[in-house]
Amino acid sequence: MTAYSENSKVDFYFEKAEKWKAELEQLRYIVLDCHLSEELKWGCPCYTFDGANIVLIHAFKEYFAFLFFKGALMKDPDKILIQQSKNVQAARQVRFTSVQDILAKKEILKKYIFEAAEIEKSGKKVDLKKVSEFEIAEELQNKFDSNPDFKKAFYTLTPGRQRGYLLHFSQPKQSKTREARVEKNMPRILEGKGLND
Repeated sequence: MTAYSENSKVDFYFEKAEKWKAELEQLRYIVLDCHLSEELKWGCPCYTFDGANIVLIHAFKEYFAFLFFKGALMKDPDKILIQQSKNVQAARQVRFTSVQDILAKKEILKKYIFEAAEIEKSGKKVDLKKVSEFEIAEELQNKFDSNPDFKKAFYTLTPGRQRGYLLHFSQPKQSKTREARVEKNMPRILEGKGLND
């Protein structure tokens, strides 16, 4: 089977795959058959329409998946889209564990890919929670109260970077761990950098 337009820069992702090699290649054929452009983003095959991200292929230990960037806007009549966690606002996954699983959903997946491209063409956006709606960990608030320069630096960051830190700081159950995360990331915040910069 020949793919529509493989990008040689992405080949290594499929070649290095150990656990899900045949399965990942099957996903690649399906998405390329939908005439999207293949690119490498975040170390994964990403498929775009007019430069806009539509769907990404990624693998985990227990499963591999399509990730639809604006999946929250999709209709999902077949009930196959999964929200990875309560903090994921826009993206939705379709998870697989075998080639048979993919082949059984092949036509459905193509419909979903075309719908995702139509959503992108329409210019629709996912209404994301405002930064002000996220919980501020007590340990972060204490740092804000004792260090106005740090607070100013935090609120100078882009909303996406602020969200990333707020989620990262509020995840641990123990106060000690939350405080350590804030301390560790203070220099990055003061430099205007995000969690993953």
